Amino acid sequence: MATPPTDSNDKTVVRLKRPTDDTLKGRQGAASPARRGGLRADQVRYLVVAWIALTVIAGVCAFVGIYAFTNGEGVKFTDATPLAQVPTATSTPFPTFAPFPTPVPPTQSPDTGGGVAQPTLPPIQAFNLGGQAIHGGFPHAEQMTKAGMTWAKLQAYDLTVDFGPAIVNAHNLGFRILVSVKDEANKQQVTSPAYQQQFAAYLVTLAQQGADAIEVWNESNIDREWPTGQISGQAYTQLLQLVYPQIKAANPNTMVISGALSPTGFFGGGCSPQGCDDKPFLEAMVAADAMNYADCVGIHYNEGILPPSATSGDPRGNPNHYTRYYQTMVNTYLTATGGQKPLCFTELGYLAGGEYPNLGQTAPGFAWAAKTTLAQQAQWLAEAADMAKASNGQVRLLIVFNVDLETGGADPQSGYAIIRPDGSCPACDTLAVVMSK
Repeated sequence: MATPPTDSNDKTVVRLKRPTDDTLKGRQGAASPARRGGLRADQVRYLVVAWIALTVIAGVCAFVGIYAFTNGEGVKFTDATPLAQVPTATSTPFPTFAPFPTPVPPTQSPDTGGGVAQPTLPPIQAFNLGGQAIHGGFPHAEQMTKAGMTWAKLQAYDLTVDFGPAIVNAHNLGFRILVSVKDEANKQQVTSPAYQQQFAAYLVTLAQQGADAIEVWNESNIDREWPTGQISGQAYTQLLQLVYPQIKAANPNTMVISGALSPTGFFGGGCSPQGCDDKPFLEAMVAADAMNYADCVGIHYNEGILPPSATSGDPRGNPNHYTRYYQTMVNTYLTATGGQKPLCFTELGYLAGGEYPNLGQTAPGFAWAAKTTLAQQAQWLAEAADMAKASNGQVRLLIVFNVDLETGGADPQSGYAIIRPDGSCPACDTLAVVMSK
């Protein structure tokens, strides 16, 4: 028997004891002694030979069987079944929003003769910024351009002034021009058919001269601008219906803006012979089909003493009235018109009353602006422009009231001016930031 000694490396091994000759073979001529275990050497040899023979025979049989099964062509492996293709992820598309109004391509001013090349004007964008200037010389054109303004506005107070040279000058300076027309001397005749045709002829001339936009009258909802006892949205719409097709026939590119209304709650939400609140007046215009006779709805906002983002907190009486705040003004007008036409601010300004000497005594009707600073004016104008720019075309035009008017006294237009007496223009810097975005 083998004894399991311990190896030098402590691993257990089995050592076999070599058998002697006496155990491997018997004595000559004698029968082999009975075995207590194991096989004789000759038996072992027979078993080994038999095992080898059986192994060879089994191998040959296996080969022959495989060969016969495959018809002598060898084993072929079929192509692996392809994995199911991973379906392409189908993401939910983003909602499609209505595009901005397509900008009108730049147009040239009507040829004035002489073969002189006309200036190329800035395109009409979804939102446009401009300013009301003191006269057609536009003495602060450089600062207006710096502020990002591409429009200039002039006010016609009667039908005697020839705006042709001012229109040409505005175009040469790179501005489109809005002419707002009213007739202070003849306002009592404004509902007369004969006068209305005279008024229409004046607007046609402006269109032929290349005016890019015309505002038809001004604040027709109060008796300062329209005859007492004849104030109504229907009456104003009759004027609009007369002049609109004539302007378009003269110059299809001239934008017609309905006369902006005086924002007021003085008439208690309705009308009287002396005037109407702007909301019911505008609603009456819509009912009279005015939206088919205007390209843009005129709107004024010039009584703010809070940032344009505010919608509450005005310290004056009736603090919840929509005219107190920029955004509620916009919302009220869009609701009244059903959003059929964009809005055009033909006046938007903040009175820097803190810069106006003795405002409470000189212009008591504007004492509410006594605490508004020049810095606030600059910041609020920029915020209003930013909000209008982000309105997705709901506000098409914002005319800053004003650039450089000098009227003082009880009508503190100079207090609204963004060009200050020393020639500086803080609002030009803040507006430039907004318009450069």
